[in-house]
Amino acid sequence: MQPLRPPSPQAQPSSASCSAAPELHIASMVVHAMPRRLTDVRAAIQAIAGAEIHGASDTGKLVVTLEASSTDDMMAQISAIQRLDGVLASALVFQAADTLDAMNQEIDDGHRP
Repeated sequence: MQPLRPPSPQAQPSSASCSAAPELHIASMVVHAMPRRLTDVRAAIQAIAGAEIHGASDTGKLVVTLEASSTDDMMAQISAIQRLDGVLASALVFQAADTLDAMNQEIDDGHRP
């Protein structure tokens, strides 16, 4: 398994927080867009650094994951999606944050010999 790396450089923490260990924030959300605007909304979400679309329906529902290096960056990504023209609603489904070191630790799942 590849170690997790921090998101793109534009999502790096400010110099004031550089003394802390690098973090990774992960979130998933469901976004409901107007079906006639779905193509535009998908393109706009895919243009957001750290955003990925994992599924979509013809009725305008999208399953989106986000990665960011700070709470502020994560909130900015969520807000940017909520403000997109054509987005009717969004719901945060999951959110987690930890240091990169902790995220990269192997977890024994009990299936190894």
